[in-house]
Amino acid sequence: MRTFTAILLAAGLCAGAAAAQDYTGNPTYGTVNLRAGFQPDPYDVSVRSGGGIDATTRFDSCQGWIANAPDVRLNYTAGSSLPLWISAHASADVTLVVNAPDGTWYCDDDSGEGLNPWVAFAKPQSGQYDIWIGTYGRNSIEPATLTISEVMHR
Repeated sequence: MRTFTAILLAAGLCAGAAAAQDYTGNPTYGTVNLRAGFQPDPYDVSVRSGGGIDATTRFDSCQGWIANAPDVRLNYTAGSSLPLWISAHASADVTLVVNAPDGTWYCDDDSGEGLNPWVAFAKPQSGQYDIWIGTYGRNSIEPATLTISEVMHR
């Protein structure tokens, strides 16, 4: 539990204000609608990470290059006790940017296994989560897997 709390604190410290990221744009890899207790868990979406926007110019403490529109939009209905984990896995070093339902922005680089990013919400809100997966090279497009889980499996 102490590790989980530390990760949540680190993710919150990386939250910053967006300059002009288009969270209203149509997500490139679709919209996912999940309710607490969803199956299968984890829920995976194949994406191609990266883009032409330098995340360091848009958000405090962010890394990588991301697209303008979200890669994936998650519409989530929270339950009473389950956390929500959003992570990315790739053979390349990828980053993660999440806009939560309350408008707070979260960024992560390497909090997950190896060089993989993840953001954890101990008490997730119901609503729209817009998600971007970035790369370290401008316009470098890398295959990646977005993973959404209530019980982190990886």
